[in-house]
Amino acid sequence: MKPWLQHLNNREASICRTWSRSGQRVWVQRPFALVSRLGDGVFWYCLMAILPLLYGVEGLKASLHMLITGGVALALYKSLKGVTRRERPCHYASDIMALVPPLDRYSFPSGHTLHAVSFSAVAVYYFPQLAWLLIPFTALVASSRILLGLHYPSDVLVATLIGLTLAYSSLSMFD
Repeated sequence: MKPWLQHLNNREASICRTWSRSGQRVWVQRPFALVSRLGDGVFWYCLMAILPLLYGVEGLKASLHMLITGGVALALYKSLKGVTRRERPCHYASDIMALVPPLDRYSFPSGHTLHAVSFSAVAVYYFPQLAWLLIPFTALVASSRILLGLHYPSDVLVATLIGLTLAYSSLSMFD
């Protein structure tokens, strides 16, 4: 493991332990596991399918924008995971449990968070009235990744910054 990652893991492991312990309560774990599952893509694909039905051509434009941004996000986060190879908290420390099965081996950055932030930012740009739903859902997706023992806080923070950067830089291309 790269020394800077070892240092970062050591610093963030205590936060992950605390969140993971709270997530082990069934009444906490189940809702966050559901949010995480919806954040796998189910919620976003449904949103992309519904937008054209609700908003016509503008909804189709927003959905295509989200789809393209999501493709770029996928390529970027997969390449970053391959380069950094940061082990997930649940693999780093035996007392941090993965409360849902991880989709892959590495932690950095959080793909769920990156996609949630970029999709929400694009959708809210087109339809600000959706902010009341998308912003809290995105925050829950991001929180779920730490609580479920799958990501460190820095994975989520960097994914948030990347997602915002992708979304806002793509806006100039679609306007």
